Amino acid sequence: MSVMIGIDPAKGSHAAAAVNGGEEVLAELEVRASRRQISELLAWAERFPLRRWAIESANGHGYLLAQHLTAAGEHVVDVPSTLSARVRVLDSTRSQKNDANDARSVAIVALRQPNLRLVTAEDHVAVLRMLAKRHKQLASLKTQAAARLHTVLAALIPGGLGKEMVVRQAAGLLRRVRPASMVEAERKRLAHQHLAEVRRLEKELKASKASLAVAVEASGTSLTDIYGVGPVVAGLLIGYSGDIARFPTRHHYAAYTGTAPIEASSGAKKRHRLNPRGNRMLNHALHLIAITQLRYPNTEGRLFYERKLEEGKTKKEAIRSLKRRLSDVVYRHLKADQQPR
Repeated sequence: MSVMIGIDPAKGSHAAAAVNGGEEVLAELEVRASRRQISELLAWAERFPLRRWAIESANGHGYLLAQHLTAAGEHVVDVPSTLSARVRVLDSTRSQKNDANDARSVAIVALRQPNLRLVTAEDHVAVLRMLAKRHKQLASLKTQAAARLHTVLAALIPGGLGKEMVVRQAAGLLRRVRPASMVEAERKRLAHQHLAEVRRLEKELKASKASLAVAVEASGTSLTDIYGVGPVVAGLLIGYSGDIARFPTRHHYAAYTGTAPIEASSGAKKRHRLNPRGNRMLNHALHLIAITQLRYPNTEGRLFYERKLEEGKTKKEAIRSLKRRLSDVVYRHLKADQQPR
C-alpha cells in the first residue's frame, strides 16, 4: 500500500503523519529537531515500504530535513505552505491549527497535487557555490573597509590602531579623539563611517557563515571530518568541484585544483614548479586546509610536511606536496559522498 508521509517542520520539533490513498491517517509521530531526527523518522517509517515524503516549505523551514531525507535516498516533494493551509481550513473535521493537523494537510496536498516540485540534492552544488563565493566577497570587502579605517586612524592618531582591526578598540580610540580643526573633524566623521561599514560587514559575514553551515550539513558531506575543513572551506570544495564523477581519477582532480605540479626539468636535473593553472578557488580552499594543519602539532598534515623537509624539500616544496596530498584526500571524500547509502 502506497503511503504519503506529510511533515510539518518547526524549529524545535517536526510532526509527521502517514496518510493512505483514502486520506486516512495511519500513524503519527513527533520528533525533536536534532542530529537523530532522520534516523528516528526512517525507523518509524520502515513499516511503510511504499512511502513518499511531503515536506512543507522544503526551501524554507523544512530545507535541512528535506535534504537529509533526499540524501538518504527517499522520494521527497515540496509542499507550499499556502496549499497545506487551504486544505486544513477546508477540512471541517480537522480545521484547528496544530502540528498534527498541519502534517496531515501536507500529506493530503501531496496526494492531490501530482506536479509538486521534487526535492533533489543536486541543488547543493549551485547553492554552496553561490554561498561560498558571497562569503569570500564579504571577507574581501571587510578587509578593504578595515584598511580604509586604518588609513584614516593613522592620520588622526599617532601610530593609528597599530594592530589587526578590532572594532571595539577602534571605537574606543575614536571616542578619545578631540578634533582641533575642521580637517580633523571631517576625518573623525569619515572614520566613524568606515567603522560602521566594518561592523555591518562583520554581521553579514556571521550570517553568511551560518547559512553555509546549514547548507553544508544538509549536503551530508563527510568533508568536515578532514582536519581544517569547516563550513566555508567545505562550501568552496563542494561548490567548485561540481560533479566529482567528471574526474576519472584523483590525478585528473589534482590537475583541476592546480595542485599537480608542472615539470620544469632541464637536462639531467629533474624539478617541478608551481602550477598557476587550475581552479583557483579550489586551490585556495586546499591552501587554507594545509595552513590550518601546519599550525598544530601532530596533525597528519604537519607530520607529512616535516617528513618532506627531512627528505630535503624546501618549505615551499613541502607545502605544495601537502596540498597535492590533500587534493587526493578531498577527492576520496567527495567520491565516497556520491556513493548510494
